[in-house]
Amino acid sequence: MDLKLGGLRALVTGGTKGIGRAIAGQLASEGCNVSVCGRDSAAVDNTVAALAALGVKSFGQALDVADAAALKAWVAASAASLGGIDILVCNVSALAVGDTPESWEKSYRTDMMHTVNAVAAAMAYLEKSKAASIAVVSSVSGFEIDFAAGSYGATKAALIHYAKGLSQQLAPKGIRVNAVSPGNTYFDGGIWQSIEKGQPDLFKSTLAVNPSGRFGTAEEVAFGVVMISSPLASRISGTNLVIDGALTRAV
Repeated sequence: MDLKLGGLRALVTGGTKGIGRAIAGQLASEGCNVSVCGRDSAAVDNTVAALAALGVKSFGQALDVADAAALKAWVAASAASLGGIDILVCNVSALAVGDTPESWEKSYRTDMMHTVNAVAAAMAYLEKSKAASIAVVSSVSGFEIDFAAGSYGATKAALIHYAKGLSQQLAPKGIRVNAVSPGNTYFDGGIWQSIEKGQPDLFKSTLAVNPSGRFGTAEEVAFGVVMISSPLASRISGTNLVIDGALTRAV
């Protein structure tokens, strides 16, 4: 199926590893020009080269998305390099699980405010697009209460609310907004690989409650983000796409 993404311009925060990298790769494979950011300059350079090898325009910068000025500058530079912005994917998370002042601050500055600031920076470009879409990566921890209740879960819940509100506010401008909430997702260098090594009991108990008997992959989550960002999903806005292999129980 042609997702009609060819020639569109997409920005993916945290696009150098895990879910973000899979999203960037799948968008590029569909012919989308892609810009990424991440904190590791070498990873950014490697990702930009890999995306360009797929025959699309690619761009990237190393930065901390919690730095609002740096994030705004990346958005502007990306728009200049790609010739505009059609798709914005806000993917970065501090993964700050806990109930300490530090975990709350990290969750707020990285997960919440990087999303708010990225949307604000991209808005003037998205308003000019005929296929504008914003995807906010949340989590099932923001959809139901689990072991990550506290700073992480509450902030992810706020992102779902934020995306829903934006979808109503921006619909008259032709800009679609959706949240995507992955379940437990395993990839090299990811949080669940770290938990597998450092907290094996938590890893085993979490795996046991997954009805599919396994964790998801970054590529499986990316497919949902790419699909919902496609112009073919023109009537899908204001939803929270849960990609969890039937993990959650809410109706």
